[in-house]
Amino acid sequence: MLRSLFAGISGLRVNQTMLDVTGNNIANANTTGFKASNTVFKDTLSQMLTSSSGANAGQGGTNAIQIGLGVQLAATNTNFNQGSAQTTGRATDLMIQGDGFFVVEANGEQLYTRAGAFNFDEAGSLVAPNGSRVQGYALDAAGAPTGGLVDITLDTAGLTPPVPAGVELKSYTIGKTGVLRGVFSDGVQRDMKQVAIADFNNPMGLEKVGDTSFRASANSGDVELGVSGQGSRGSLLGGAVEMSNVDLAAEFTNLILAQRGFQASSRVITTSDQVLEELVNIKR
Repeated sequence: MLRSLFAGISGLRVNQTMLDVTGNNIANANTTGFKASNTVFKDTLSQMLTSSSGANAGQGGTNAIQIGLGVQLAATNTNFNQGSAQTTGRATDLMIQGDGFFVVEANGEQLYTRAGAFNFDEAGSLVAPNGSRVQGYALDAAGAPTGGLVDITLDTAGLTPPVPAGVELKSYTIGKTGVLRGVFSDGVQRDMKQVAIADFNNPMGLEKVGDTSFRASANSGDVELGVSGQGSRGSLLGGAVEMSNVDLAAEFTNLILAQRGFQASSRVITTSDQVLEELVNIKR
């Protein structure tokens, strides 16, 4: 009976966790770039009442007798399936079609996100809504990415061909390769920067850090930096953002499952308590 009480308590805990995860998914059903999570349960150690034995000349083999001691949380897995595209028409909004993450820098830390709702701030830097600076590469004379990561900015210094004095940037576009191309008042288009795309051997190993961003962990593997279309990295779609991949129909089903699991575990505790009460009353 004590075993059933503790098994019931463990059931309450894990089903409450399932409710928490499902509730968070539903709350973020309209969050740009959000990736849903799901819970995975596993049983705990089982108590060995009788061990197994092999067959011999006088008797056949017997199986072990074991009693389970409840359930525990095995993992919370993040679903990185592609979310649907929402067209915004804004030149700075970007969506990755396929694998990969945008690279942003926040307070000196390199983070990764699928949320591409970007804009240029007053200093001319491409930033996320929380102010994180989007990272990319400077381009050489041939238009190829060079050097390490830099902020994506509207700075016109060092462009090829050079920008003459008095010539101003009139407009810009970001194509599917992630190249920021400026249109200048002299009628010349110049490639300015290229957006970086990160990839990981195990994206599910990334840690969520809020603001729809992730941090590399010991099990995610080292970050593999590159650009759009390189290796397994997807291409970019401008003027659109990736919506949440939360499936509300599935989440409402999970809510019912978690609720019923919680109720059943509560019933186990109630029943065990009634049996203990009857046992105590035998003495009276």
